[in-house]
Formats: sequence, C-alpha cells, structure tokens
Amino acid sequence: MREPVENILRKYWGHQSFRPLQEEIIQSVLNKKDTLALLPTGGGKSICFQIPAMAVEGTCIVISPLIALMQDQVQNLRKKGIKAAAISSALSKREIDHLLDNVIYGGVKFLYISPERIETELFQARLQKMKVNFIAVDEAHCISEWGFNFRPAYRKISELRELLPNTPLIALTATATSMVVEDIKEQLGFKDGFTFQGSFQRKNLIYVVQKEENKLSRSISIARKLGGSGIVYVRSRRESIRQANLLRANNFSALPYHAGMTFKERREVQDAWVKNRAQIVVATNAFGMGIDKPDVRFVIHLSIPQSMEAYFQEAGRAGRDGKLAYAVCLKDDSDIEFLRERISEQIPNPEKAKNVYRALTNHFQLAVGSDLSVGRPIDIIAFSKKYDFKPVETYNAIKLLESH
Repeated sequence: MREPVENILRKYWGHQSFRPLQEEIIQSVLNKKDTLALLPTGGGKSICFQIPAMAVEGTCIVISPLIALMQDQVQNLRKKGIKAAAISSALSKREIDHLLDNVIYGGVKFLYISPERIETELFQARLQKMKVNFIAVDEAHCISEWGFNFRPAYRKISELRELLPNTPLIALTATATSMVVEDIKEQLGFKDGFTFQGSFQRKNLIYVVQKEENKLSRSISIARKLGGSGIVYVRSRRESIRQANLLRANNFSALPYHAGMTFKERREVQDAWVKNRAQIVVATNAFGMGIDKPDVRFVIHLSIPQSMEAYFQEAGRAGRDGKLAYAVCLKDDSDIEFLRERISEQIPNPEKAKNVYRALTNHFQLAVGSDLSVGRPIDIIAFSKKYDFKPVETYNAIKLLESH
C-alpha cells in the first residue's frame, strides 16, 4: 500500500500542509499523467516531483540545467536521509559507471542528469536496466526557443521519452508565457497531460522601480536601511567586482559572482552567502538559478534585465520565507538605450538577415537557394570579420535563419 503523501511531507520536509496547487500536481503525477507545473520562484516546485517519487517504487530521473543546481538538490535530499546522486562532467567514466550501478542495484531514489547526458551510449545502455518511476524536467522553459533561456540540448528529452514510453513526465518552471507553455508541451510530447498554474502574486514582496543617477550610492543606502541578506544584480563582470569593492569599503561583507570565475570560486561565494558569512552577493545573471535561500531581504537591480521573465525570476529570489522583502530596480536613461541596442542586435531586420545569408552561401560556395539544413562548422568571429559584420548580429541572424 502506498504511503500517504501527507505523511511523506511531514516525515521528510517537516511541513504540516501543502502550499497551493502542490497536492493537485502531486496527485496528477501519481495518476501517471504528463504534468506541467508553473509555480512562482520559491513556490515549492521540487516537492511536486520529489514527494510522488518517494511514494512509488523506483528511481526518478531529474533533468536539470546546472551542475550547481543538481548538487544543491542532491545535498538537500541526502540531509533528509534520501538516496540521491548526480552525474556531472566532473566524474570519470569509471565513476559514472559505478554511480549507475548504484542506481540500478542500490535503491537510489533520485538521479540528476544534464540534458546532454541523455544521448551518451553508456547512459542509454544502463537506462534499460533501471526501474524509472517518473521523469522530472526542471527549469522546463529551457526547452523552448521562445523561453528566456533557450538550451538546445533540452530537445534531447524527447529521445528519453522514446526509451521510456510508458513513464509519466512532470515539467516545472517558474516563468512561461502561453507560447512557451505550448512549446514545452509539444517538445516533450505531452499526451493527455495537465497544466497547473499557480498565482504569481507574492504579497510579501514589494516591487520598487526608481530613476536614479547615482545607482552605486543609492544601492548602499538601500542595503543599509533594509539589512539582512541580499543580491545586487549588475550587467557585467567588471561591475560585479567594482560594486562588491564599494560595498566592502562601506562595511558590508560583499562578494562578486560572475561567469568568468572558476566553478570552485563560484561555489565558495555561493556557500559563504548561503551560510551568512557574506551578507551580499554582487552578481551578473549567471547567479541564482536553483539557489534555495529563504531569508533574502532584498534584490537590487542596477540595470534593467533583458526580459520580464528574467526580472521576475531574479526578483523572486527575495522573501521566500514569506516575510517582507524588497525587489528594487534602479534605472537611468542609458539603460533604455542599452536595451534598445541589444534588442536591435538580437532581432536582425530582414535586410541584415539576407546579407548574412548571401555571405554564408558565398563562404560555403553554395548557390543561393541551396539546402542549408546540413550542419556546417563556422567560426562566427572570423566569418564576421571577413564580411564586415558585427559578431552579435551575425550570430542572431544565423539563429533566425536556422529557425526558418
């Protein structure tokens, strides 16, 4: 007889009741229906696949986009006494082989993998021996070219579904437009599934947008007034270092975080912040996905994010404990101009796309109108220099051509 989900919630998570929609989503998964869950950042998405997986015999395969995100969830599950493992590029082939043996014979309840892992021969061969109860797709917006964080490898998930045709799937995301929702369901091959969308209103989170010429000074006064743990989002690596130095000079414990740092360095910064050894992380948009820190009192943006979805997810990292928190966006006239330029680069006009297309046919010595569906390697920087294009515009024009 299956253990009641309420008992599992109390036993492992220590909660007395579910948050809105969690129980309905869990029952949908247990009824073996493909399920799409749209819940706000901090809305308890992980429980929606972890609890049904605990209630049913077998292993849940969780597809996740980031190593740090996988490791965080594995550590959190292990602290609860639940067997969980993650395959990452840091492991040798022998270590991966041993880990997969533990999944097959050792009662591992959760196996976290990246979407790239799906097409490897070793994984596919061992998958046949696993008893898989569910497939969970975290950050499911990554599968959609209309999402704010498109990742082509996510399209490999359809191959996993072919290998496990009778295994139900749950996809989870915090932000998705109606177009992204339909794309996710199509790409994942939803059959008779259900979509659950929670309210994205966060009553404890106050949004503030202010026009401010001296953003650095203003961010210091905000951090001093609000106190507690916080995140300051900036546009570039240089700004993350500069702002962190400025905060430290004003007696804040602040650390920079950006994609130019090594994995070890980023991990150390994240750990220091999560454990409150550092009060503030000054970060580019490389920081945040999967971060589970409930007591963030403020998120400050020193520049306007490039999409509403990105802003909503980043701002939503504040106040996950349900207490009052602030999301503050400081803007000036240059922010608007910068965004206009970026949008112009990302959505090339038809004439620019035509020019890139003509240059491609010339570069590969093909007749105009030839079939370009066969993959061909190209150095975008060298190609752009040769034909006097901006590399960013070239890249986005090629993406546009590929989609058509």
